[in-house]
Order: sequence, then C-alpha cells, then structure tokens
Amino acid sequence: MNIQTFKEISRQYKTIFFDSYGVLRNYQGVYEGVREMLLSLVADGIDYYIITNDASRSPEQLAENFVERGLPEITTDKIISSGMIAKEYLSYKINHGKVAYLGTERSAHYIESVGIETISIGNVDLAAVDDISALVLLDDEGFDWNTDLTRAVNLLRKRSMPVVVANTDTTYPRSKDEVAISVGGVAKLLESLSQKTFIRFGKPDAQIFNFAYRHACEQKPVDKQEILMVGDTLKTDIIGGNKFGIDTCLVLSGNIQAKDAELLIASTGIIPDYICASVTA
Repeated sequence: MNIQTFKEISRQYKTIFFDSYGVLRNYQGVYEGVREMLLSLVADGIDYYIITNDASRSPEQLAENFVERGLPEITTDKIISSGMIAKEYLSYKINHGKVAYLGTERSAHYIESVGIETISIGNVDLAAVDDISALVLLDDEGFDWNTDLTRAVNLLRKRSMPVVVANTDTTYPRSKDEVAISVGGVAKLLESLSQKTFIRFGKPDAQIFNFAYRHACEQKPVDKQEILMVGDTLKTDIIGGNKFGIDTCLVLSGNIQAKDAELLIASTGIIPDYICASVTA
C-alpha cells in the first residue's frame, strides 16, 4: 500500500473537496495542523470546499462551528451540505401543506428557509395527517427514539408522501472506539418497516457532487480532472468521487485505520487514487 503525503498530492490540483468529520476534525476537535494546511493551499492558489452529509445545521451554523474551533478560513461559502440539496428539492416539489421532520428545531432551518411550514414528528396528530405533504429526516437528535419513530412509521402507513433523507451516513464516530447511529441508519430502519422507497441526498449520490462542482465553477472555472475529493470513508466519499469522475484520496485519520485499509479496499473494490495518513502529514 503506497501512502503518500497530502501536500505532495494536493499541489497537482486546482480545487480540493474535503469531507469534514474524520478528515479535518474528530470528536475531540480540529486536527492539529489543519489550519496551516488550509493557509498553505490558499497561498498556492488552490481552492477548497467542505462537502458534508451533516444536515443538522445550516451552512452559517456549520461555518460558525469551524470558527469556534479555530478555522476562520472555512466561511459559509466554503460549505456544501446535504441539507442544501434536500432544501432545493423540497422548494421545487412541495408547494402546499406541512413537512414533518425528524431532527432538532435547528435542523428544520433548511425547510423553513424556503417558506415551507414544518412540524416536528413528535407534534404530529396521527388522526389528522391530510395536511402533511412530506417527511424529511434531518438529524439523529431532537426526537424520542421510541414513540416518535413509531409515529413516523404509522404516518407513512396512513398517508403516501415523499420521504427525504438529508444525511445518508448510517453511523458516525462518537469516540476512538465507538460509533453512534446517524439519521441514515434511522432511515434504513424506517424504510424497511414502512416498505417505502426513500429519496436520499448526500454522498455518495452524484447530486451533491454536481452541486459542489457548479458552486466551485461559479467562483473560478475548473475542470473535473483538476479536482480532488478527500475523505475517510470508502462507501461515501471515495465511491462518490469515483462515480462523479474526479480523483479521490483516502485519509486514514477517520473511519478507516491503516491496518484495515488494504483489506477493505480489496474487499469492496472501491479504489482511491491516493492514500494519505492525514491531510496534515
């Protein structure tokens, strides 16, 4: 397994797409050296954007969180989230009624910002659901995992409606050795129980890469072969970038450890163009 330095690789590209969790930060905070790495990219005239499946907060809130963690260089215009894609879909498709949501009030920002009335799944009256036009899964917090998931299943049994999953991640690291169930995992459960087919946004779906590519080109024209996707997960970041037709770099600072990387690549058939220990090494 050929492990290269990120600095050596990044200089071959004009634009870098970074995943967030496991690449720039973890449960303890931002990785040491990330700010220096970003400043070095800027000095070399290389653009960068954060492509994240985090739909729990608006781009403004995500940028504010990066600032609080010592990365003022990651401004709102640098963030492309799966919630933005879900918001775009809902703005085109839902023109009446309410949208029920699983998540926190803060995560409902994506829906409310386009003028759609929302209702938390916990406040849905199953005896009066005619005015609910869609269900959107935004976050793994903000609802009761027993009563509200049961309510969501019964809502889908009572009324046909599109179900939007704004975060395709099934788990996320909670500590070095443990993971927590993400809203993508909740979606798989509800999809199985309701026997419906949900609409998913986020990596590895091509739509978020198309959105990011258009956004990057609006700032500065760039060809696909001049873009590198950097991520820590084969089944979202790497396969998504591969399918979109851009080069990919797997970092071993997040979900995949160095001792497992070669076996996982061989068993999945998902092959990154490069492998790095981290974006700071």
